[in-house]
Amino acid sequence: MIVDAPPIPRPRSGRHRSARLGTALCWLAVAPPALWAALRLIGLDRGPLVQALAFTPYVAGFSVLALSLALALRRWWPAALAAVAAVALLGVVIPRALASSQPAAGGPTVRLLTANLLAGAGDARTLVELVRRYEVDVLTVQEFTPDAQVALDRFGLDRLLPHRQLNAEAGASGSGLYSRWPLSDVGVRHSRNGWRFTQAYGTVAVPGAGPVRVESAHPAAPSAVDQVGAWHADLKAQPPATPDGGLRILAGDFNATLDHSPLRALLNTGYVDAADAAGAGLTGTWGPYDGDLIPPVTIDHVLVDRRIAVRSVKVLALPGSDHRPVLTTLTHPHPHPHP
Repeated sequence: MIVDAPPIPRPRSGRHRSARLGTALCWLAVAPPALWAALRLIGLDRGPLVQALAFTPYVAGFSVLALSLALALRRWWPAALAAVAAVALLGVVIPRALASSQPAAGGPTVRLLTANLLAGAGDARTLVELVRRYEVDVLTVQEFTPDAQVALDRFGLDRLLPHRQLNAEAGASGSGLYSRWPLSDVGVRHSRNGWRFTQAYGTVAVPGAGPVRVESAHPAAPSAVDQVGAWHADLKAQPPATPDGGLRILAGDFNATLDHSPLRALLNTGYVDAADAAGAGLTGTWGPYDGDLIPPVTIDHVLVDRRIAVRSVKVLALPGSDHRPVLTTLTHPHPHPHP
């Protein structure tokens, strides 16, 4: 009797190849957000990483997709690394979308608007209309030119905000501070690095709340690797908060997001990012908005003394500019402890 021998099993090369491919795909998807999370937590703002870190919120979203892929393919080691990266990235990003508790400030309400005019190209009529519509009390402008100064007054800004400290210059270096109330101790800060931006400042006499120092902030832009040193220096040179002294507000185009360590170091002196406090910290303020595929990032900020309560933040639109104005409603302490 002849008995057939059992068939010799053949290696399932196709299935094994597919498994290896799936594992490789998982590692390729997981590695970038994991590396990004490490760089963000370390605070490694150097060279081309400065520009890259501005897009951390988008990488945080991608980290969730990478984790989902690893879990769906049951690749547990990549999934573990993806989970750590997702938790780290989401942990620094999600709080910006959640409003935080505010100090019990009982003083007057102040509405502050900041706008980058793109070398004076921002539409003056629209900006004045925003000041009028939202009853703005204080306005800071960057990239402020002589032509922009004339146009703003032509549309009535001189009647709405008659007190001002202005440094209009051709190009992108000019700066301005407008106020409904009188200004004192005014001046202009000159950057010694990079782009030579200027920053107008003054002390605003807020009725019922005492004085508050307001400055139109505009540090250098890290537009190229050789500008990163100037960017670091300009952010480090910004006036720190004075938690044991008078109130300060910095408002403008910081050319930095909350994922950049120099801006976080400035906040740690005693400021609060108003958009972050109001739960609007993920709204992009710079596109560019000219059809490029670069997604918006949040580089325009209003930094306020921690004793000031942030009631709301609204990101508006300004035709002609690649930045979006930021409107902040604040409640000041009353009475101010250091007049």
